[in-house]
Amino acid sequence: MAPVSGSYVVETDWLAAHLNAPDLVVLDGSWHLPTAGRDARAEYLAEHIPGALFFDIDEISDETSPLPHMLPSTVKFASRMKKMGIGDGMRVVVYDSVGMFSAARVWWTFRVMGHEDVAVLNGGLPKWKAEGRPVSSEPPPARSERHFTPRLNASLVRDLEEMKRIVESGSAQIADARGPGRFTGTEPEPRPGLRSGHIPGSRNVPYSRLCNPDGTLKPAPELHRLFSEAGIDPSKPVVTTCGSGVSAAVLSLALAIIGQPDSALYDGSWSEWGRDDAGTPVETG
Repeated sequence: MAPVSGSYVVETDWLAAHLNAPDLVVLDGSWHLPTAGRDARAEYLAEHIPGALFFDIDEISDETSPLPHMLPSTVKFASRMKKMGIGDGMRVVVYDSVGMFSAARVWWTFRVMGHEDVAVLNGGLPKWKAEGRPVSSEPPPARSERHFTPRLNASLVRDLEEMKRIVESGSAQIADARGPGRFTGTEPEPRPGLRSGHIPGSRNVPYSRLCNPDGTLKPAPELHRLFSEAGIDPSKPVVTTCGSGVSAAVLSLALAIIGQPDSALYDGSWSEWGRDDAGTPVETG
């Protein structure tokens, strides 16, 4: 039923053809910046792909961290998946209401938890709707609890201390998914208490440039070119970062598509590194 192994993105026609498959679960992984004035859960309740469950990025996180939506423990993640009826051996497809944004964060989270049979819907809900495909405001059918076995893949995550060592040693390239203004420090951060600028030595690869106007990812050769033009060699180790670890996952997804599935993501991202009291070096320009 599933696409070929290593298929990190599925198309809307594939999903439409397999929507009722018993081993498939569809997740609405929508999330919005605090400044967007949007309620992802309310929008999901108003319309979603039939049968889709809502994956709450803010709730399925480490509630003990002061940072936004940090990775949850394996225990919490497994518990949430069990209650949602998502178990071992299931194919997971994630979409979001923007096109290609927060769904990639959910994709990355599943991979960190050891579940590789997960893909992002190319173009998300906007493309699905533009093609006249059905949406629903009905609650999804109740699912029986399933056993989910987490197997933490720590190689896909970097923390603050690891990032400090990477900056000092240059052992990995750092790709920042934020917009150019935030990267250079000419635009303010959407969260209070953060300095402006970027991690020293990082390169700017705005996630939006990797997408077509319809919210789909650009073809692999174009993705490779965009990383290369930004000074990132996709064949060498890369760590992705952004404001709070959401859009960085779009870069991780794009890197996986062009042959670098093992790139790591800095979970704390600028919400941690850029704090006024972090004591970390910051570059501007």
